[in-house]
Amino acid sequence: MGADGAGSRPTVGAVLEGGGFRGMYTAGVLDVWMEHGITADACVGVSAGATFGCNFKSLQVGRALRYNKRYCGDPRYVGLRNLVLTGDLFSRDFAYGELPWELDVFDSATFAANPMRFTVVATDIVRGEAVYHDLGPGDERDIEWIRASASIPALSRPVELDGRLLLDGGVADSIPFRWMLDQGYDRTAVVLTQPAGYAKEPNSLMPLLRVMLRRYPALVDLLADRHVRYNKSLADLAELERAGRVFVIRPSASVRMPMIVRDPEVLDLAYRLGREDAERSLDALRSYLG
Repeated sequence: MGADGAGSRPTVGAVLEGGGFRGMYTAGVLDVWMEHGITADACVGVSAGATFGCNFKSLQVGRALRYNKRYCGDPRYVGLRNLVLTGDLFSRDFAYGELPWELDVFDSATFAANPMRFTVVATDIVRGEAVYHDLGPGDERDIEWIRASASIPALSRPVELDGRLLLDGGVADSIPFRWMLDQGYDRTAVVLTQPAGYAKEPNSLMPLLRVMLRRYPALVDLLADRHVRYNKSLADLAELERAGRVFVIRPSASVRMPMIVRDPEVLDLAYRLGREDAERSLDALRSYLG
C-alpha cells in the first residue's frame, strides 16, 4: 500500500470486516484511500467487506454508496419478499445479476487488470471451516464467490461452489487478519465496522438457528461460539496494534444498522463517518506504511 507509482516500498495487505450495511463505513474509508492514490498488494474481504470492497480493486470510487442508496428501497434488491419467494434475503438475480452487469456496472476489466490480489472468505457449512478464495477476472463466477461470502445463514440458501456448500464467511473468520499475516506481507491494515470497546454478545436466536440449521451441525457449532472467537480476535488485534504490527481503522462512533435499510440517509451517515475517520488517519497510515 502506498502512493501509486512509488519506488521500493513495503508490501501491504488490507483486511475488510463485514457487518451488513455497516459496510458503508468501509466503503467510505476505501473511497478516501483511492482518492489519495493509496492501494494495496492484497486485500481480503468478508461478507460486506467483499461485496463493497471489490470496488477497491476495480477502482470505482463512490460505486458502493451510489447503488446502495439508489436500490436499498427497491424490494428486488433486498427484502422479506425475496426471502419468502427465493430463500435469499438479497436477490441473486437482481443484487448479484442485473445490478452489477446492467444497472451500475462493475468494472470487471479494471478489476482483472489491477495486480492487487483480492480474496474473499466464505464458510464451508458442512466442514465448519473458513474458505479463502482468490478472485480472478471479476466475472460471474467471481460474483458468485462474493455472494457466498455474504450469504447470511438462515436468510440465504447455501451457495455451491467447487464442491462445497458455502455461506457467510464471517461465521468462520469475521476478521481474517491472522490469515493475512500468514501471507507474508510487510504491513497489514485492518478496517473494522465496530467502534472501540465493542464486544459481541451470544446469539439470542441460537435455539431457533439450531432447529433451522440442524442439517449442518458444524455450522451450528460455529454460530454458537462465534461471539467467543470474535471477542478473542479483537483482543489479539488490539495487542498487535499496540505492538505496531498492524494498523487498525475503526468507527469513531457506533454504526448502528438494521439488517434491512430503506432510508438512503442512514447509509450516507455511515459512509460519511468512514470518510471522516479515513481522512483523519491518513497521516498516521502513511507513517505506518513507511
